[in-house]
Amino acid sequence: MKSILDKIKGKNELSVKFREQEQLRRQVNSLFNLLTELYGSDKIVLRAGKLNVLQMMRSEFLPERVLALQKLVFEDPTFETVPELDDIPNILDEIENEIADIIARRTLEDELEKKINERLQQRHEEYVREIKMQIIKENTGPENAQTLKKFAVLEKLEQKHLVRSALDVLRPSSFDEVVGQERPVRALLSKLASPIPQHILLYGPPGVGKTTAARLALATARGLKHSPFENDASFVEVNGTTLRWDPREVTNPLLGSVHDPIYQGARRDLADSGVPEPKPGLVTDAHGGVLFIDEIGELDIVLQNKLLKVLEDKRVFFESSYYDPSDNNVPKYIKKLFEEGAPADFILIGATTREPEEINPAIRSRCAEIFFEPLTPSDIYKIVQQAAKKLNVAIEDNVADIIAEYTIEGRKAVNILADAYALACHRSQDGLNPAIKETDVYEIIQVSRLTPYILRRATEKQEVGRIFGLGVAGFIGSALEIEAVAFPARRKEGGIIRFNETAGSMARDSVFNAASVLRKLTGRDLYDYDVHVNVVGGGRIDGPSAGVAISLAIYSALENLPVPQNIAVTGELSIQGMIKAVGGVPEKIYGAKQCGIDTVFIPAENEKDIPTDARGVKVIPVQTLEEIINQIFAAHNKLAN
Repeated sequence: MKSILDKIKGKNELSVKFREQEQLRRQVNSLFNLLTELYGSDKIVLRAGKLNVLQMMRSEFLPERVLALQKLVFEDPTFETVPELDDIPNILDEIENEIADIIARRTLEDELEKKINERLQQRHEEYVREIKMQIIKENTGPENAQTLKKFAVLEKLEQKHLVRSALDVLRPSSFDEVVGQERPVRALLSKLASPIPQHILLYGPPGVGKTTAARLALATARGLKHSPFENDASFVEVNGTTLRWDPREVTNPLLGSVHDPIYQGARRDLADSGVPEPKPGLVTDAHGGVLFIDEIGELDIVLQNKLLKVLEDKRVFFESSYYDPSDNNVPKYIKKLFEEGAPADFILIGATTREPEEINPAIRSRCAEIFFEPLTPSDIYKIVQQAAKKLNVAIEDNVADIIAEYTIEGRKAVNILADAYALACHRSQDGLNPAIKETDVYEIIQVSRLTPYILRRATEKQEVGRIFGLGVAGFIGSALEIEAVAFPARRKEGGIIRFNETAGSMARDSVFNAASVLRKLTGRDLYDYDVHVNVVGGGRIDGPSAGVAISLAIYSALENLPVPQNIAVTGELSIQGMIKAVGGVPEKIYGAKQCGIDTVFIPAENEKDIPTDARGVKVIPVQTLEEIINQIFAAHNKLAN
């Protein structure tokens, strides 16, 4: 009975083992099929051949097939030991886990590849769209019906041309046409047309040719062999009153500025990549040529200091917190501007109607200074005659003299003549070859509400208590009519000295100085008299230069001695009776000439300031008030006896 049970038990065990092996066999077959589906039959065969497992794959011996499966799944040729049957379940678990990982990776890769393909397709479509838009723009541009219509209107306007303006026609085209400025022009040429040109400041009243002379000087310098200016050297002209700038450097038309990509509107292609855009200014435009700043005295003081830095460095440097030197998107020219700066090697010519003391001392120290002369009536006469010749128009004999009576500015004289010419053309029936008459000029003068520039004229007669002093304002000299009267004091306690308040405190001090000096010379005390001193017209006297004239007017009134009305005097009077130096002597001499004065007394200390061409005015240097009294009142002077 026991043997039968043992046999049955043995058979059962064999049956279980057989079922287990069969299950493992099916599991292995399933895994082979899964690998085939996963990689494809061709790739499986290739991989099996590479790993030398083709025979093991076809083996009937299960452990060999498991070994082949191991090598295929793990792609590891080092598996050489055929596994035992008992180890096969564990090995198959490892194989299943690895296959699960492979399937997971394959699924993830497929999803990623799908997304990548979708993104590539999207980019491709965008690229194709951009190419299409670019082709459309190249073929059509940013134009539409409205823009093309406006362009056509502008083109039509371009076809219309008027003749040049009067100022264009009459502007001097050579130095021969610049009247009354021989010495300043010569000085300007010598400093600009030199192998080593200098920065220059031009002083003088308006309308005397400063801008024209500067432009012509550069044109002359271009043609000289020793000149550093090339034939295409630029002449950049700007007015200091219009050079507005932002202290934050948002805009600076003179020196240049940086347009940051966020706040200041850099170019779109630069703004998109966050690159700041430096924009050079006028100093770079003038590189190799001349930068002419008219009314340089009106330039902002901070901007003047910045300009000084450019004059020293001969370059303009730019800064921006947005600039990144390591950014590959920065164009070469922008990198060069930020790292090396923009070239600005030019000659500065500044023109001003201000006094030298009002100009930045640092700019003055770097510039040669040239003073342009005020124009005389004879200069205006020549300018008018010259302009009439350019207009090819006849003028009556007195036209030039009339214009010279109402202005000392060359530009204004030309404007008056051009207006009279227009009036003559209007009067003429055909408008051809009209002649300018005196009545035309007077009509323009009345319409423009002009008054004679010279209100005081010298005469040959003599008057008691009246004399011409000389003043200067804005580089223009003028005669001051000073008069005085003296009466015995009405009050026992002393006389009264009156002086018009508008003349200023300096002139009043001159009266008291005169009182002391005249008492010393004549023994007369002004407090024994009622004295009234008047500057005719209420002209303001800012300096002490009218001291001598006031003293002579009082002396003439006290002594009842007439003063020649064709002389003028200037000078400061000290209480010791000395005549001290004053400024503006050349301008004062020209101012005397305009009034018809033929003799001018100046301080001996100013003798070096007498111009070589005094234009017919006799200039007499004197040291003391007594000396000038002896010369003016030679026939009557009691002191001479």
